[in-house]
Amino acid sequence: MKDKYELVVGLEVHAQLSTLSKAFSSDSAAFGGDPNEHISMVSLGHPGTLPMINKKMVEYAVKMGLACNSTINLNNTFARKNYFYADLPKGYQITQDQAPICIGGSVLVRLSDGTQKEIAIHHMHMEEDAGKSMHDQHHADSLIDLNRAGVPLIEIVSEPDIRSAEEAGQYLTEVRKLLRYLEICDGNMEEGSMRCDANISVRLKGDTAYGNRCEVKNMNSIRNVQRAIEHEFERQVTILEQGGHIEQNTLNFDADTGETSVLRSKEMANDYRYFPEPDLQPLFLTNEYVNTVKKGLPALPNELYEKYTSALGLPAYDAAVITADKEIALYFEELITHTDNYKSAANWLMGQVKSYLNENGKQITEFDIEPAKLAALIGLVDSGKVNNSVAAQKLFPAMISERSLTPEELAKGLNLLITAGEDDVQQFISQAIAKFPDKVKEYQKGKKGVLGLFMGEIMKQSRGKIDPQKTNQLLIKELESK
Repeated sequence: MKDKYELVVGLEVHAQLSTLSKAFSSDSAAFGGDPNEHISMVSLGHPGTLPMINKKMVEYAVKMGLACNSTINLNNTFARKNYFYADLPKGYQITQDQAPICIGGSVLVRLSDGTQKEIAIHHMHMEEDAGKSMHDQHHADSLIDLNRAGVPLIEIVSEPDIRSAEEAGQYLTEVRKLLRYLEICDGNMEEGSMRCDANISVRLKGDTAYGNRCEVKNMNSIRNVQRAIEHEFERQVTILEQGGHIEQNTLNFDADTGETSVLRSKEMANDYRYFPEPDLQPLFLTNEYVNTVKKGLPALPNELYEKYTSALGLPAYDAAVITADKEIALYFEELITHTDNYKSAANWLMGQVKSYLNENGKQITEFDIEPAKLAALIGLVDSGKVNNSVAAQKLFPAMISERSLTPEELAKGLNLLITAGEDDVQQFISQAIAKFPDKVKEYQKGKKGVLGLFMGEIMKQSRGKIDPQKTNQLLIKELESK
């Protein structure tokens, strides 16, 4: 039955901006702190207090808009969105309604089957966050922490372009990547600095009209967003197949059960009684300001991905892994200024380097080997002075523990440089062939996999002081002459 229906999803991403102060007051916007420590009369909405716009919030919103190829709205206004929650001290939220700062744009996603898709953005707007209600700190009462009240947000509203849970996951991954590359939000969903609401509906395949949508609120991981979408698709299809009607509700997602439940009936825009914020004048930007912000943008993940796959000739997988983390990409960018063996550089970064970082709980910014020294190690292997396995197993760990010496100095000191001449190599080959006469016959019958056995024996005899590639060629020549 599910094959009859099409999933339709639009996502609203709330990104908490990494400013020092709040959106409309000078209170600290830092995460953490004792409950109700980062507050003042302004963020508590006391009578007579007035908001002021945080310039850094505006800059960060423009950056995200430019990164998504949105149109930057030069004439901005703010509005009051009226609703009551215990953790919204003013009883309204300062947001943007009629004139959001970014309009249109898109985010490119790459799916597991290799297809690419542009997910369109409807708009992005600036607003302030609410406080936080805590229901697990007291046996009988809910407690309120207003440190988060007034922290600046941008809300990124997609068009209903998403047609699968995978597309939704990739879209959120790309949005988070952009936020991190721009250094405007840490994207930490577990801490709530990036949150997602999903508007989910279904319709018969071929229909152009949208079905009634349900909004699943405040999910704190990309996987939970995908699970909620998958569950809602099945739930809504089941209701329609049984002749029922989809009620337009706001839903909660239970991560333990993987199911949704009704929080409240879905509000419409007129329920919020939007009206212009009387305490804030319109915000007028100039093209000169936007161009200045644009000039300060870093290289973005899609630009680097295209560079690595097109100009450097790396596989799509390598480019995706390297660009997934900004700091890894920056390290790679410096690494390739010291070597033109781009594939080897990618292999070392994705292999030995990432393994070391994972095993030691470190970030690439804490890595002990500078890009120039890793490039020198790659150069030793490329020049045939050290074989790759010895470089990985012995020289790489030595470089981490002894940072004052160059890779070549370490290789000399540890007696790792290739010293075996062709005569020595020929002797090692003869000894290996003599040791396994039955395997020689297997090779001659077409079992080429036994080459690894011979090479292992030769490496053992030579203690790694051979060029594996040249040795492999000589070994094949010897075996085929038997």
